[in-house]
Amino acid sequence: MHRITVIGGGFAGLTAAITAAEAGAEVTVYEAHHTLGGRARTAEGPYRTNEGPHALYSAGPHWTWLKQRDLIGALAPIPPLEAARLRLRHKGALRRTPPFAMLKLLRRSCQQAPADADFMTWATGQAGAEGARAAAHYSAVALFHHDPGSLSAAFVQERLRRAMKLPTEANCPRGGWANVIDRMAGRAWNLGVRMETLAQVDAVPADRGPVIVATSLDAARRLLKDASLTWTSGRTALVDLALRSRRGDAFAVSDLDAPGWIERFTARDRTLAPAGEQLLQGQIPIAPGETGAHGVARAEQLLDLAFEGWRERVTWRRASVSNGRTGAVDLPGTSWRDRPRIDRGDGVYLVGDQVAAPGVLSEVSFNSAMEAVALALRIRERLDLKRA
Repeated sequence: MHRITVIGGGFAGLTAAITAAEAGAEVTVYEAHHTLGGRARTAEGPYRTNEGPHALYSAGPHWTWLKQRDLIGALAPIPPLEAARLRLRHKGALRRTPPFAMLKLLRRSCQQAPADADFMTWATGQAGAEGARAAAHYSAVALFHHDPGSLSAAFVQERLRRAMKLPTEANCPRGGWANVIDRMAGRAWNLGVRMETLAQVDAVPADRGPVIVATSLDAARRLLKDASLTWTSGRTALVDLALRSRRGDAFAVSDLDAPGWIERFTARDRTLAPAGEQLLQGQIPIAPGETGAHGVARAEQLLDLAFEGWRERVTWRRASVSNGRTGAVDLPGTSWRDRPRIDRGDGVYLVGDQVAAPGVLSEVSFNSAMEAVALALRIRERLDLKRA
């Protein structure tokens, strides 16, 4: 029997553990935190917040995998009336529809964007500067980056097309992402996976078979003592807010004047906050020279537009800054293939949302976990990353 060691018990680590155990391997998971889940943890208490806005895209590669194993559980769909309350800030005003020029970039006839040009330059040639800027800022909901227009045109175009399918394609598990993690942990346990929490690993274990490192890229760099494990990510102000309920509040507001997104998650799932209150979570990307306070100030501008009298209705609030924890972004001239490779040699494999695998946000973690297990166990039917 193969033996697999997984370092990190987040979404990627649990995906790898389940996949390896299903293939017949003996798996041990080491998690430094006292609970599993990584960035997919849901806070305990009356306000069930995630670390920033989370969603599960039904067109993503892990959707079918999770559904087949009954790991998603109950979903919190958006009522049609709520979905109609998506608002866009454009030229300082709140609008219901995007500028027409932006829609040009979503036509089927629109050419495939090149990887070696920045999005703003390419999109301006397709739809003009106003449409290009609005599209770049809207795509930030799936990028968490302060300047999406400076990134690879092909990279941003893919995420723009996915983001424009919101809110119909983005799903939220009822009760928060912790319910998905709990189901995954239960599946792993039933497969015989050994899971150790509060288990800090400072060196790659020897003589325990292949090792899958499912940590952040920063932690992997320290663990593997490999300075090459770097890649560009976003820096984002995260804002959590509870308000007393009021009819007529927006479901979500997207900033087309600058990157930013705020969503009322209790529009989908009323269990996330006490009765009579609603939970909002927002992400405002900030530049390297900006502080979290800059992001919070921009979030408050969106709140002023979309949530009338919100300041007098606040019952709880929290803000933080997420640095390099929101997935990889690709600069012009690069693609996912240029990120840190999964196979690190000597039986060590790297997985997560900043490694060389395709997909959007958590889909990268899933694809890299599947590929790492296939490589570690020498499974012939390896994941076809190009097709994925």
